[in-house]
Amino acid sequence: MGEALRVGLLGYGTAGRVFHAPLIAAAPGLRLHAVVTTNPQRREQVRREHPEVRLVDDVDLLWRTPEALDLVVVATPNRHHVPMARAAIAAGLPVVVDKPLATTAAEARALVDEAARRKVPLTVFQNRRWDGDFRTARRLLAAGELGQVTRFESRFERWRPAIKPGWRENAAPDDAGGALYDLGAHLIDQAVQLFGPVCSVYAEVDRRRPGAQVDDDAFVALTHAGGVRSHVWMSAVTAQLGPRLRILGDRAAYTTYGLDVQEAALRAGGRPGSPGWGEVTPERYGRLGVDGDLRAVPTEPGRYQDFYPQVVAALRGEGPMPVDPADAATTVALIELAHRCAAEGVVLPVDI
Repeated sequence: MGEALRVGLLGYGTAGRVFHAPLIAAAPGLRLHAVVTTNPQRREQVRREHPEVRLVDDVDLLWRTPEALDLVVVATPNRHHVPMARAAIAAGLPVVVDKPLATTAAEARALVDEAARRKVPLTVFQNRRWDGDFRTARRLLAAGELGQVTRFESRFERWRPAIKPGWRENAAPDDAGGALYDLGAHLIDQAVQLFGPVCSVYAEVDRRRPGAQVDDDAFVALTHAGGVRSHVWMSAVTAQLGPRLRILGDRAAYTTYGLDVQEAALRAGGRPGSPGWGEVTPERYGRLGVDGDLRAVPTEPGRYQDFYPQVVAALRGEGPMPVDPADAATTVALIELAHRCAAEGVVLPVDI
């Protein structure tokens, strides 16, 4: 395979530390070479968890010596995604950007166009495409197990009545905080991946917790060009959680409960390749069929570890990047449109 590609990771907060660093370390053909962070506590975490990695406190050092890297991963707060990705592209360095790709659709499209113009590979970390329940739903749909699908329901719900400190709870527009940008970036991407382009959007976006500066409770209805209606919920104020997925067809339905297990495993220090990685126990399997005639369907193991090997293959000319950045730009456009729908109280057509 040749020498491992050297990765520069920008940011060592939740995205960088919990997701990207472990998945890069687990990927054949990649080596975490440098981490950019100025936070003293996070620098100490890098020293402890990745002692061989170079610590950098000024990102401009990377752009001045681009020959020292083969790939840049942008895991910064949302407001820095576009500036950091643009700088990497200008340096000729392939780049992975954590979701959402940008805070506005215009910025997202401009970034995609710039990468294409300069012929620099760009992709987006839409890791929830590798959730076990989503992989299972995709398999069942491909096999025609549900017949003609009419409705798709999807939820990322939590019970967090107290507001947590941090930029995600900040109302500054450039931060792109709130549930719709944070969780909707996953839910909308999944809906479009399963059921294709969207022709209209309706949304309800609220601030429910006292003192909330950003949306913490949202509902979005997407009407797909093929006729399926997707209803997605994202909330920090759900005291009793609904189904994670419910897909209704004219032959059967498929329903699952509970979030994919990989994030919790990564937070606890687990790593891909360990026994049982990404698997759920039989009592967590989704149910397929009609009431009175249901059967448990084994959930496909979650496979976040597949993302970076696909990046490696793409950089070696052996296939496409795992996520087309144009898809991520579309997701940002739909998030923007959902915010507008909620503000105006109307259903809006999609023209993107």
